[in-house]
Amino acid sequence: MKPVVSLRGASLQFGRRALWEALDLDIRPGEFFAVLGPNGSGKTSFLKVLLGLQQLHAGTASLGAHPVERGSRMIGYIPQQKSFSLDTPMRARDLVGLGVDGHRWGMRLGVGRANHRIDELLELVGATDYAKVPVGQLSGGEQQRLRVAQALATNPLVLLCDEPLLSLDLHHQQAVSALINKQCREQNSAVVFVTHEINPIIDYVDRVLYLAGGRFRVGTPEEVMTTEVLSDLYGSHVEVIHTNGRIVVVGLPDATTHHHADVHATAGEVA
Repeated sequence: MKPVVSLRGASLQFGRRALWEALDLDIRPGEFFAVLGPNGSGKTSFLKVLLGLQQLHAGTASLGAHPVERGSRMIGYIPQQKSFSLDTPMRARDLVGLGVDGHRWGMRLGVGRANHRIDELLELVGATDYAKVPVGQLSGGEQQRLRVAQALATNPLVLLCDEPLLSLDLHHQQAVSALINKQCREQNSAVVFVTHEINPIIDYVDRVLYLAGGRFRVGTPEEVMTTEVLSDLYGSHVEVIHTNGRIVVVGLPDATTHHHADVHATAGEVA
């Protein structure tokens, strides 16, 4: 099976600091691929490269055997969760509609067909009941469901997710994660999921790219999320504990700046 995302010798810098160097990577259709690491390690920059918004300093990045380009309809994108203003008049279905034909200029073509697709997407993410409600009146979890629907409008080959679970409670984290995994498994989309914490998606993840200190490691969660690997990446001892199907990481360097979560609450790997 040919990869839908390929990087060869990919290197990226922030000023004089290398975020990563000589990264060779293939992501295949139907693969759930997580990108982990501390703040400032280049996780969001990795997505920007695939979106065509960030140029590599060396190497190449391709999408479906073609160089990545800005605005590709082969990509769906779910941004970090940000609430709308309470007085935002846009309705839920209007927000989803931007994913269906928001790229077109002028009047909507095929109104009936577009509305049918919007209805399908709303039903897919469980948002039919609030389709006509202004988005500013919806909860953060409901708004994020709509962003998922918007991203799935073109049935993308690659679904890029930038911390889509931030600020969501456990119930909505599970719901949004399940929706993204459904697209991955049923529609064979590759999912690239940037996150601070692997636990909400641990049952879905096929492979992990862990970025830290200008270095990286790629492999299955079992191969990457180990005491030996993370200690090597960080250059100091990091303890990884596997318990009840979850992962706890203890002793991350500079934990106060790496957004280390309360392990009693989520028992999660975060950075």
